[in-house]
Amino acid sequence: MTTDPLLGRLVDGRYEILSRIARGGMATVYLALDRRLEREVALKVMHAHLADGVDGAAFVSRFRREARAAARLTHPGVVAVYDQGLDGDTSYLTMEYVPGSNLRRELRANGTLTLGRTLDILTEVLDALAAAHAKGLVHRDVKPENVLIADEDGRIKVADFGLARAVTEVTSTTTGTILGTVAYLAPEVIATGACDPRTDVYAVGILAYEMLTGVLPHDGTTPIQVAFQHVHDDVPPPGERVPWLPMRIDDLVAAFTARDPRARPADGAAALAMLRAERRAVAAAEPEVLERRAKPPAAIEPPKPAVADAPDDDTPSLDTGDDAMDAIPLTGPIQVVSTERLVEQPTTRLGEVTGPGMVTTRRRRWPRVLAWVLSLALVLGGGGYGAWWYFQDGPGAWTTVPGGLEAATLESATATLTARGLGVTSSEANDDDVPVGKVVSARPGEGERVRKDGSVALVVSLGIRMVTVPDGLVGATRTDAEAALDKAGLTHGSPQVEYSDEVPKDQVMAASQDGGVSVPHTTVVVLTVSGGPAPATVTQQVGRDRADAQAALEDLGFIVKFTHDESSETVPKGRVIRQTPESGTQAHRRDTVTLTISSGPPIVPVPDVVGKRTAAATDALEAAGFKVATQKYLGGLLDTVRFQDVTGTAPKGSTVKLTIW
Repeated sequence: MTTDPLLGRLVDGRYEILSRIARGGMATVYLALDRRLEREVALKVMHAHLADGVDGAAFVSRFRREARAAARLTHPGVVAVYDQGLDGDTSYLTMEYVPGSNLRRELRANGTLTLGRTLDILTEVLDALAAAHAKGLVHRDVKPENVLIADEDGRIKVADFGLARAVTEVTSTTTGTILGTVAYLAPEVIATGACDPRTDVYAVGILAYEMLTGVLPHDGTTPIQVAFQHVHDDVPPPGERVPWLPMRIDDLVAAFTARDPRARPADGAAALAMLRAERRAVAAAEPEVLERRAKPPAAIEPPKPAVADAPDDDTPSLDTGDDAMDAIPLTGPIQVVSTERLVEQPTTRLGEVTGPGMVTTRRRRWPRVLAWVLSLALVLGGGGYGAWWYFQDGPGAWTTVPGGLEAATLESATATLTARGLGVTSSEANDDDVPVGKVVSARPGEGERVRKDGSVALVVSLGIRMVTVPDGLVGATRTDAEAALDKAGLTHGSPQVEYSDEVPKDQVMAASQDGGVSVPHTTVVVLTVSGGPAPATVTQQVGRDRADAQAALEDLGFIVKFTHDESSETVPKGRVIRQTPESGTQAHRRDTVTLTISSGPPIVPVPDVVGKRTAAATDALEAAGFKVATQKYLGGLLDTVRFQDVTGTAPKGSTVKLTIW
């Protein structure tokens, strides 16, 4: 085993290096203890060779600038940058320590991922990229090694924002190469070196293809072969390898990996909106397909990291040992600098050497003359070559990009560059902060080196990106309206809920922006959504008059229905016997309350008691439920019922009057 000289070292008097997590092509990552704040951090120490040579100071400056930009990016899906500094020759970056694994390891373990898992990971990656793009940051090196999976909750975090730019700028200037993981590089990066948010979207499309199929879309034995395919060949649909994939997924990957950047979503936010819309469509049409996973290709074997670059232990990594970046030649002439060592061979001067078995040579004058002639030729040739080198590739061939380009008009910036003898190319892009027609950025940037016969690429602002508010929001369901806003690239805030007796629940009643209107893409559209009828409490109506009960319930917003009247010996006619729901029940306006009204006492037969004695007649009527009243003539001498005023049927409980003689 080899011993890392940094293990146990205290960097910058603050960070105690505990163990090595991983080593990559750009840096080595260590687990360190921040003694000042007493917390574990990930310390990323850049390889020393990046800061060596003529451009070392330029690299350190770019490294610090990019680190500061990354530190301004605060998002739960981005690995936080805490600090950066320089301790002697050691350039370091202090970041959030994320115990866990990364997407590369998950792909090595499983070969492929389910469609649902793939879309979940892509959603979180694009969410992080959208936040970065909104702040003008482009990742430039999206790949599985930079997609971290936290152990604690499985949350996805994206690492290394901005660092690829610092490394790429210094290496491309000095060696004529672009540093980047070639499998995920967009065609425009390889062809021209241009880079914007759509470059990250392309890399996300390659990630999607790899997670679904288990292989990369372009392969080759050398990086230049892979780069050639990126520039000249479309990414094939993943459905060619996985036939059961919905066509929507093929279309999504095709949109993300279009060779023409103008055909891709403009940035992470637009790509995220497209992804969410397609996922909803797939979930609605074929929900079971989200759980399917393609069979991993049998011939695929996980690549093994070199022994020298392997992690020292099994500590969950923030990076992986297989993080080396492939060098891709830029278009145009490339300067190749050999790094092989030259071995000086000892020589002896030819002269008169005598001895047994030796040959004696005679000294001649012409070799000395020839030597002088050759020496003179070498001096003259060397001087000429030196002059050619100075103006062709040396300091005389370079100048610096003048300042004052950003925020200037295109005409003013062009005049400034032309005065320096530099060419100008321009492109247009939306920008939230820079006014229309003003320069957003220059590449190479202000103060950076550029060949005297070179050109500077200017990006001119089209102003803030405007989008059209979709039609048909009012009257649509909340889900459909929010999906339409996502597809249009607009943000929707928390909806306002209003109760309505007429508009069904979850239907959009109003929107803060009218359909068809063009608004800035940062506009938040607030929907007013129906909560349905308002809540209401059912009140007590039993015993009340029919009309009064109906009016009271209708005033509360209820619909009143009546059953057939029922007879009642206790509830007077025309009053409520019972109600459904009962009093105190929580309901909503426009719910139905059913009332049962009393029709009075039941109608029963009246016993015929004429001719009976008074006592017997009274007993018979009372047994039938009637009350008895008597009227006697002659003192009721004969005690016999002669007349009764009610016969046939009568309401139970009513009074029957008897006449007694």
